[in-house]
Amino acid sequence: MAKVLEALLRLQSVERELSTVRRRLRSRKNAVLAQQAKLDQVTANHAALHAKYITRRKDGDRLALDLKAREDQVAKFRMSLNAAKTNKEYAAVLTQINTLKADNAKMEEEALKVLQDADAIKAQADEAAKGVQAEKVRLTEIERTHTEEVARLTAMTEDLRAKRDEVAKDVPAQALAVFERIAGNYDGDAMAAIDIQGSKPPHAYVCGGCYMSLTAEHVNALRTKDEIRTCDNCGRILYLEPQANGAAAS
Repeated sequence: MAKVLEALLRLQSVERELSTVRRRLRSRKNAVLAQQAKLDQVTANHAALHAKYITRRKDGDRLALDLKAREDQVAKFRMSLNAAKTNKEYAAVLTQINTLKADNAKMEEEALKVLQDADAIKAQADEAAKGVQAEKVRLTEIERTHTEEVARLTAMTEDLRAKRDEVAKDVPAQALAVFERIAGNYDGDAMAAIDIQGSKPPHAYVCGGCYMSLTAEHVNALRTKDEIRTCDNCGRILYLEPQANGAAAS
């Protein structure tokens, strides 16, 4: 294999390790943010349920006060019955009492439904409060392991960066610039082996990165020249595996 591609493959090996560690580091950092977002969500849900419970409870208390006032009014009308001087006055007061009692019965039923609704919402709020506590515990645990793991992965990242810089010294500047541009597009996966298909000519050639067909020109160039060839579709740097050279030549 050509020297430039050999140097690039060594660089690719380190670059892939570095990209893997970087992904793990991002994932670890995002885990805390994701858990905090989950905690915020369940906390907001609990707050909404609690506020709803308070509102319904106030509605029930207001209805209870109104009902008590109306019952007091019924009691006053009952006392008025004794003071009625005529049957007409008596009948008028009795009608008012019966009307109030009928309305009170409806109000009492409404107040009961509101209080039952409030109790149901409170049960949901209490359950949500347990969920909030569980997510807080989970966040604490993630944060505890987060610090240690981030420190370890950060150290690994620094070591691999240093190793990458050392390996990159063997790559010509122009080739390195091409590699870094492509690696940036594919999260460190800048190179792709050519897959030679078929036991005898004419062979079919496929990019190992995007699995699209390639022309024989790429293979012939890689066998005879020390130059960079890129996939016509994905743009990755192409290379031949050592065992593929024989197949390509047959």
